[in-house]
Amino acid sequence: MTQPMILIQDLTLRVDGRLLVAHLDWRVNAGESWCVIGPNGAGKSTLLRTVAGLRAPDGGQVALAGKPIADWPLPALARERAYLAQARGDAFAYRVIETVLMARHPYHADRYWEGSDDHAAAEAALRTLDVLHLAERDVRTLSGGERQRVAIAALLAQDTPLLLLDEPANALDLAHQVAVTELMAKLCREGRAVVSVGHDLNLAWSGATHALLLNGDGSWHAGTTAQVMRPDLLSACLGHPIAAIAHGARTVFLPDAPESNAAITPIRNIP
Repeated sequence: MTQPMILIQDLTLRVDGRLLVAHLDWRVNAGESWCVIGPNGAGKSTLLRTVAGLRAPDGGQVALAGKPIADWPLPALARERAYLAQARGDAFAYRVIETVLMARHPYHADRYWEGSDDHAAAEAALRTLDVLHLAERDVRTLSGGERQRVAIAALLAQDTPLLLLDEPANALDLAHQVAVTELMAKLCREGRAVVSVGHDLNLAWSGATHALLLNGDGSWHAGTTAQVMRPDLLSACLGHPIAAIAHGARTVFLPDAPESNAAITPIRNIP
């Protein structure tokens, strides 16, 4: 049997003493696209950072391609998985092309300077994300959506079999949200694995093959999108009624009206 890209056994995640995830058993195979869904503070980003090897689990085991995450040498780990953080800061005046070329560092071995293969990979990634025309721009002058597309281009240039993306649709306009969703689905069809955190249920449904719901109290549900992205499970997870509406061959998710006003928690004004 082929080794899974991610194999998690009995995982526990805590932040500041609060239990976020308990006894998570989760398997991600090549060719699968997983969306991770949950309310704010449920542990979605914490889970992604743990899978990326950027924080230790609070219990249980995480393995990538059959090897415990702690046993991966850093250069090899950087060739195995690419990670898109939810937020980033640009303190220095790097050009866009230089920003993407940094993602090629795991392939340099003893080379100091980038080669023609690195430049070709970086330019191809920028072209795919529709930002090649920005290659000579200072990243600090870009709009939020342009900067996000550059970050995703760097992820592509890193050329790893596993991609971990924390809210990749952040700051993107509608056309680019759809384009990035379709791109990730295409990469999975070609044999990669993608795990993406997001809040847009319709984007998740259209691009993902599987879903992981984190409820924020330790409990979770994992399975295909058809098994997990059900109105009852989504409503319980997100704390608001969700309706799934058939629209031709598509399914559209919408917030539903609460059954009673008692189900609504008011947002209090801060004096």
